[in-house]
Amino acid sequence: MPVDPSAAPLHIVEPTLVSEAGHCHMLLHSLRAAAPALRFELWAGREWSSRAGAAVPWSDTTVHRHFSRRWRRLQALWLYRRLLRGGEPFLVPTAGRFDLEAIRRVAPGPVPPNRVFLYFHKLSLSPSKEAALRRVAQSQPELVTLGTTEIIESRLQSLGFRNTGVMLPLPPRPGPAARPQPFRRIVVAGAARADKGFAHVVDLIERLAAGAAGSPGWPIAVQLSGDHYARHDPVTRAALQRLAAVQYPPLQRLPQTLPSDDFLTLFDGALCLQPYEPSEYADKVSAVTLDALNAAAPIVTVEGTWMAAIARRHGCGVVAPTTSADDLLAAIRTALERYPELAEAAARAAARFASQENWAPLLRRLQAG
Repeated sequence: MPVDPSAAPLHIVEPTLVSEAGHCHMLLHSLRAAAPALRFELWAGREWSSRAGAAVPWSDTTVHRHFSRRWRRLQALWLYRRLLRGGEPFLVPTAGRFDLEAIRRVAPGPVPPNRVFLYFHKLSLSPSKEAALRRVAQSQPELVTLGTTEIIESRLQSLGFRNTGVMLPLPPRPGPAARPQPFRRIVVAGAARADKGFAHVVDLIERLAAGAAGSPGWPIAVQLSGDHYARHDPVTRAALQRLAAVQYPPLQRLPQTLPSDDFLTLFDGALCLQPYEPSEYADKVSAVTLDALNAAAPIVTVEGTWMAAIARRHGCGVVAPTTSADDLLAAIRTALERYPELAEAAARAAARFASQENWAPLLRRLQAG
């Protein structure tokens, strides 16, 4: 369906989008596939690389290299003020408290219905944050707030936001549904970060290198790349130093962010290891999980995470009770013993997710506006 050049664009405000790294690029790829007739204007980081658009049809999208790391909050205030006065709809795909309060501060008056969309991937509430967000909900009742899970939507509603919804945008499948494959390797995919349990991954690899019982040279591929700006947090830097000293021949180190096609190929015949911190991922969706399921790759994760709920609900993975190396080893052994069964379940889970109207809560409101 061709883009209608006369239609008002949807402005997307994503300061951290500079490359194919992370879930921001996947999220916009998903939206682009769900709404091919919609015209977009993307407000991204100044470091935006032309390669970042290689996997997405950006030819009819205006990309504004707008945000610097140092000044991005001031730049966001200016941009929100401009967009609110311009009257065209905009979406903040990774919204937080700052975005809500900034919009309340610079809005010239009541925001009309179906004009401003804020998408929350995580929403933790302290008393001060709860009070601040209640003030926003009272002063701007027409803001549309969306979450990745029902838990987030319930929290938004409890704060007084009345236009809410749940969206789980999946990465578009590059082709037909993947068929389960024989096991090839354990994969730790995505940016190396403390909240994603990278230090626990290194603990596990050290145990494998020391000849942990029941692990006869399991092949494992680990991405070592940093965040959007190629940075690592202190905990992860220390873990990377430990990993540099490990001698484990079946280990494949992947130091750079991978192009989309190469990244997706990682999951062919993979067991996807996600020892993410429960405190960070209890209600936070992982794009890596969705990529794994799309490739019919089962997961190993940790109790108390969103991924654990997915693994249990769909039978597509094994849940370790803690992030300790012993518990992860035991979970991996169980998953490998059941790998064909779990891979079939992963393929079925992906089919169920793909049948959902992932972006419908946003697109219906845009049409109504």
